[in-house]
Amino acid sequence: MVFSSLVFLCAFLPVCFLLEKAMPTIRLKNAVLIVASLLFYAYGEPVLVLLMIASTLMNYVLGLMVGRGNGPSKKAWLVLAVVINLGMLGVFKYAGMVVSTVNAIAGSSIPQPNIPLPLGISFYTFQALSYVIDVYRKDVEPQRNYAHVLLYVSFFPQLIAGPIVKYHDIEQEISNRQATSADVGEGFRRFCLGLSKKVLIANTMAQTADSLFALEPSGMGAPGAWLAGFAYFMQIYFDFSGYSDMAIGLGRAFGFHFKENFDHPYASTSIKEFWRRWHISLSTWLREYLYFPLGGNRKGPGRAALNRIIVFFLCGLWHGANWTFVVWGLCHGILLLLENVVPIRKLPRALGHAYTVLLVMITFVIFRCDTLAQSFGIIAAMFTGWNISTATLIPVVEQLTPYFICMFVFAVLLCGSLPARIEGILAKKGDAVQKKAGIACYVASIALLFVCMMSLSAGTYNPFIYFRF
Repeated sequence: MVFSSLVFLCAFLPVCFLLEKAMPTIRLKNAVLIVASLLFYAYGEPVLVLLMIASTLMNYVLGLMVGRGNGPSKKAWLVLAVVINLGMLGVFKYAGMVVSTVNAIAGSSIPQPNIPLPLGISFYTFQALSYVIDVYRKDVEPQRNYAHVLLYVSFFPQLIAGPIVKYHDIEQEISNRQATSADVGEGFRRFCLGLSKKVLIANTMAQTADSLFALEPSGMGAPGAWLAGFAYFMQIYFDFSGYSDMAIGLGRAFGFHFKENFDHPYASTSIKEFWRRWHISLSTWLREYLYFPLGGNRKGPGRAALNRIIVFFLCGLWHGANWTFVVWGLCHGILLLLENVVPIRKLPRALGHAYTVLLVMITFVIFRCDTLAQSFGIIAAMFTGWNISTATLIPVVEQLTPYFICMFVFAVLLCGSLPARIEGILAKKGDAVQKKAGIACYVASIALLFVCMMSLSAGTYNPFIYFRF
């Protein structure tokens, strides 16, 4: 994996970028990106790349049929698209979970299917399905050029871990785009920022989180439990927002403008605000393609509450075939319902922020654990494990290296609203100051890229968390 990361940075990405820029027409540029994207996916999934191609072809055809249909036939084609897409996702991702749950409830011993999970299947399935739904809603015209649909779904910067892109957001750029030198420069800077988030911060937090979550909850103690929780709290944000930055940056360098996927979520003062800022592309998808079709809040408060619970149940399930993800999603759904009753917004901002960070971090413990029993054990240790001994302190002290402490301080400073405040201050300065700041950012980006490559060559890479979703 370390080798593949270095190959991507040193060979694949530069060659792909130069070839795409050398092509004289948009059709040839798209062809380069399609071939590169398929090779990129096939490097990790040499056989299952065919499944992704089949998915795009199926949704291309169904999009044409939905576009041609009228009345009942149009709806029937849409239903078929939903059934096939979700059925495919269900077989590859949830068959094992269903069998194990049935065995646990019924006491049976049905053999658990050993079906490999395709990389990024949740992302590209949702993306392809949204295209067909948008054709049904007449938000977009059915695309007659299969290559456009294939590029939309398979584009390698955001293929494996998002953000989830809607077809109408980049439809025009697939047909006609131009990346200026400013786009390339800003895209490169954004890519380096995301890579740094992942390699320097997320990977450091991951080493501590992995070590502590591997301990038995009963012997962890409160200090270890809290450190494990906050280490993963930082890991998942810098891991996923780092990938999103890399995808958005590469997209811009190639002439595509993806919407933001994170908006400083750890600066939120309520769970509701957190979900407006966290994984925005998924939140938007669930709202537009699930919550609103279920009726939203148009059918009374009771139905609205049920719709939210359904959405967050499925949000948790989307993240993985484990009941820990489902419980994580339900916890957030319940917290949102409670915030409609409890006046959280009236709390002082500092208290609201502390409340949000605490609950998000605790629910991420459930998200991280392999079993519900493990998650409840660690959460219990957080609040009751204050009978501290040498055995519980040693694992904590071992993790508190100077490098970890330094990266944790950087994580705390960067995960809140400080970066946005600095950008706001610079925006009010004169052109000369902004130009110097811009040059400093590009120099820092080059330096960070070099540091990241040195870190990767030392073998400290961890796969992105959302690759498994």
